Amino acid sequence: MNFDRKKLTDNKLLELYKRLLKPRLIEEKMLILIRQGKVSKWFSGIGQEAISVGVTAVLDNDEYILPMHRNLGVFTGRDIPLHRLFSQWQGKANGFTKGRDRSFHFGTQEYKIIGMISHLGPQLGVADGIALANKLKQNGKITAVFTGEGATSEGDFHEALNIAAVWELPVMFVIENNGYGLSTPTNEQYRCQNLADKGVGYGIESHIVDGNNILEVYNLLSELKISMIEKPRPVLLEFKTFRMRGHEEASGTKYVPQELMDMWAAKDPVDNYKKYLIEKGILSDDLDSELRAEIKKEIDENLAMANAEPEIIASYSDELNDVYKEYTYEEVSPTGEMENIRFIDAITSSLRQSMERYENSVIMGQDIAEYGGAFKITDGFVAQFGKERVRNTPICESAVVSAAMGLSINGYKAIVEMQFADFVSTGFNPVVNLLAKSHYRWLENADVVVRMPCGGGTQAGPFHSQTNEAWFTKTPGLKVVYPAFPYDVKGLLNASINDPNPVMFFEHKQLYRSLSQDVPKEYYTLPLGKAALLKEGTDVTIISFGAAVHWALDTLEKNPEISADLLDLRTLQPLDTEAIYASVKKTGRVIIYQEDTMFGGIASDISAMIMEECFQYLDAPVKRVASLDSPIPFTKALEDQYLPKGRFEAALKELISY
Repeated sequence: MNFDRKKLTDNKLLELYKRLLKPRLIEEKMLILIRQGKVSKWFSGIGQEAISVGVTAVLDNDEYILPMHRNLGVFTGRDIPLHRLFSQWQGKANGFTKGRDRSFHFGTQEYKIIGMISHLGPQLGVADGIALANKLKQNGKITAVFTGEGATSEGDFHEALNIAAVWELPVMFVIENNGYGLSTPTNEQYRCQNLADKGVGYGIESHIVDGNNILEVYNLLSELKISMIEKPRPVLLEFKTFRMRGHEEASGTKYVPQELMDMWAAKDPVDNYKKYLIEKGILSDDLDSELRAEIKKEIDENLAMANAEPEIIASYSDELNDVYKEYTYEEVSPTGEMENIRFIDAITSSLRQSMERYENSVIMGQDIAEYGGAFKITDGFVAQFGKERVRNTPICESAVVSAAMGLSINGYKAIVEMQFADFVSTGFNPVVNLLAKSHYRWLENADVVVRMPCGGGTQAGPFHSQTNEAWFTKTPGLKVVYPAFPYDVKGLLNASINDPNPVMFFEHKQLYRSLSQDVPKEYYTLPLGKAALLKEGTDVTIISFGAAVHWALDTLEKNPEISADLLDLRTLQPLDTEAIYASVKKTGRVIIYQEDTMFGGIASDISAMIMEECFQYLDAPVKRVASLDSPIPFTKALEDQYLPKGRFEAALKELISY
């Protein structure tokens, strides 16, 4: 192995050796503990340390790194106290996830490390968002994100590289090509000769690097970092290396040819660099022994601290209190002049006033810049706020949602417009696994609002008409808002943008231009989790949200003899159970009216809650009215049959006469 020190001092060369040695010795200790049954699982990075160590050594401590589960050298390179790492691996409270996630599935703002999720690809988009925030701040900071060769087959890899290229984001995309995805060799994963060749397709610079040569890694990245600061841009780096142990220890390496193991063992990054330093007179056997003894002492002392720490005691309150970031609602009362505006105009007003209120806010979505979006909601925003904050995106919902998470991590508020709510399915993974779970896992909130134009009645067919709120109401960590009136949509959207937690904000597009109301011109907020009692009566409680609220109003107008409480939920998560139970206890009859399909919809949960909490007050079974359990069709006759409007009146009267 050829080492080129270039202009590096002896001290720097020795420092890099210490950085290499520490994760190696920790891993050797972990392997002993696994055999003793004291550690449950381990993903070894033995043989790959030069990449983690080199990347971390090049970046400043305030520059974000997004490692994988074999990148122990990132964590030791940022000088995280070892007892905290050991506590994390043992699932104890002094780790970083309070026992809620394992090994390296965590992040820490203190050390500017953002951990992975098991789905691998989304963290590439998160790096885009972090880098975008740096670019907006003009702080000259670089972001580095790791992935393996296996994850380069994921769509998130393509999406993230494409966004970074289009937006010229200063991201180092680090591919650790270690030969195998679990047991699948590279020749069964891709056909290009080198993964670095993919850079050409994105129009970005790429390099192939000997991932076992610490000096090649360090020197190249040092030069690249200077260049990327001068000219912000993404760089794709393929590090050739090898995984010397199993995917995780239990899987072993029997599927790897022995000659391949022998070849790469001869390329060991620690042993070869040690030989080089000894040859150059920078390291001696005595000094090496001294360094190893010092690190082993640190390991043993810190392991003893972690071992002495008590096991976590499960607590309902502790678990539930961390699902969302604690937030005190900021009430801004409506004042001043009113204006009669449409539902869509109220959304525009909210977005504009929130963008003025928060200079650290960014809106992203397809065609939202000069064109103003598919529904023209952001028309004129580029002229007022500039293209840096009102960003057209490629068609890549997954990476955009992940980038929104990255913006939040780096101090921004992100608002994502799904062109249609249906399209969120291609961004589903980061919504339910990044936005929803990050605060529970390691107390990192997702300050993100995802706007969801939804709903039927416009003959738009199966892929532009769904109302898919139930996909998200069952996912802990998300808030779900679904207003029905212009006044509510402005106040609730303002409050959602204020809220540091992730909000799925549903907007029924049939209401956009068909409904007007007097709305305050000035900025105001309405609290999430509070239903609105639109009508009061004694015969029955009607619970609804979205466009179905208006369908219920139409039915009551046609049937003035029906005395009903009409409860507009407005927010589905959190849900105003107090208002629901109070009305049901008063009327004794309840019908839940939703546009979504029946089975698995939120009406089912509300019905079950009422049966559990209000059974003794009921004079009739709880009734649900919903759309047919089929995809939503295109032709008007079929769509009219699909939607519940034609069935509600009869169901309501049947319930009252029970």
